[in-house]
Amino acid sequence: MAASVLASDFTNIAGEVRRIEAAGADWFHLDIMDGHFVDNISFGPAMVAAVKKCTALPVDVHLMIERPEHYFGRFQGADNITIHVEIAGDVAGTLRAIRASGRTAGLALSPDTPFEKVEPFLGGIDLLLVMTVRPGFGGQKFMPETLEKITAAAEWQRRHSREFLIEVDGGINTETAALAAGLGASVMVAGTSVFAAPDAAEAIRSLRVPS
Repeated sequence: MAASVLASDFTNIAGEVRRIEAAGADWFHLDIMDGHFVDNISFGPAMVAAVKKCTALPVDVHLMIERPEHYFGRFQGADNITIHVEIAGDVAGTLRAIRASGRTAGLALSPDTPFEKVEPFLGGIDLLLVMTVRPGFGGQKFMPETLEKITAAAEWQRRHSREFLIEVDGGINTETAALAAGLGASVMVAGTSVFAAPDAAEAIRSLRVPS
């Protein structure tokens, strides 16, 4: 369960991170937006570093930016860095560079991008992020038509005997987490449903699907 910092109270980021870690989160997920790749601006390397200072949990950084190959090295404290397959640059080369830097490498695809677009790169990733909403803003409703990409990813793994985590992000609640997990997803990104919950620990427990 990866808690999305975008939904936190930015005026008390240290307290929010410690609260959600105590509530049982496994990772912290940070969405980096540049106002170009997506029509929003969130935060940058300083926020990643601040979160890392407050937690021993893995920090999962999702770069929704146009030039990840140029910027990824600035995100000190990131344990995983995910880039988008839709960028104009060198996807394979950027994934290799992320891994060479000592981090794990993820690849994301947006709802309108067909699964076939990521297939050439699946042998060189540690995580596949299936966006279940359009990237750029929190609080959107889950798009059920994206579930077929989770199925396709799990089937690709079986055919090729290759393991990577399947992460889903967008509109995750108890119902949608169960749907995604049933098809093969193993990492759920949740923001508002955790940070805004009256009981964050119960919210996190409700998102976990028994194995």
